[in-house]
Amino acid sequence: MPIGPSELILNADQSIYHLNLLPEDLAETIILVGDQNRVEKVSRYFDQIEVQKQRREFITHTGVLNEKRISVVSTGIGTDNIDIVLNEIDALFNIDFETRMIRPEPVQLDFVRIGTSGAIQPDIPLDSFVMSEYAIGFDNVLHFYKGESIQHPDAQIAFIEHTDWSVYKSIPYVVASDLVLAENLSGDNIIKGFTGSNVGFYGPQGRSLRLALEDEDLNAKITSFEYQGRRITNLEMETSAIYGLASLLGHRALSMNTILANRATAEFSTDPAGTIDRLIRYTLEKLTSF
Repeated sequence: MPIGPSELILNADQSIYHLNLLPEDLAETIILVGDQNRVEKVSRYFDQIEVQKQRREFITHTGVLNEKRISVVSTGIGTDNIDIVLNEIDALFNIDFETRMIRPEPVQLDFVRIGTSGAIQPDIPLDSFVMSEYAIGFDNVLHFYKGESIQHPDAQIAFIEHTDWSVYKSIPYVVASDLVLAENLSGDNIIKGFTGSNVGFYGPQGRSLRLALEDEDLNAKITSFEYQGRRITNLEMETSAIYGLASLLGHRALSMNTILANRATAEFSTDPAGTIDRLIRYTLEKLTSF
């Protein structure tokens, strides 16, 4: 049955609603960045740029680097935006916009997030790179889909018990990165981590300016949590939804994080722009070598 106009919303030029993209505008390897200003910081390394489009906070550049076609898309901040971006990108490849039917042979995409993050373990240095082997989502996006098959319930239950997690918050879910992408983007300078994806920057990450926190000890509990030798290494705001939705849709995903802050030591990078640029160049080199 065709997907209705209220479910698959297209613009007058038949581009997808929020991203303003046509199927031919995107490569099958897609770099995701939260900051729209970071798109140009990635695409400036392309040998050529074929597509430049924008709507709202969603900017897309598609080009070629070392004979590999790559797109970079800004998502904005938060897992709610990831729900829009992942679903619409998948639709560009796997739904026929003329018939509004799902294509019988799905296209598998590669998503690599290049983002900023804060470490919560004191031994993770500023300006280091953390590859998220796993993510634990404190958001609620994945719970709106049939996603139990890709979750790790034992780790989730252990975390809930360790932190005495409030019943008024979303149930945390644990999801994994793609093993192939992780192997290909690994390196001697890469820390393999377990990333927490938050639903906000202040209270949800234990920051208190003028508002009291529901649990003032939550960050300490997250820091001390360990499951099968893994500890939560860093906090950010997108990885869990990227991993969850990509996996359910049949795609591969990996999150690469620059550590600009260390919450345990109360330090912040003195060269955030340089650190981000180094991770961009590292990721592009790895993506174009396999």
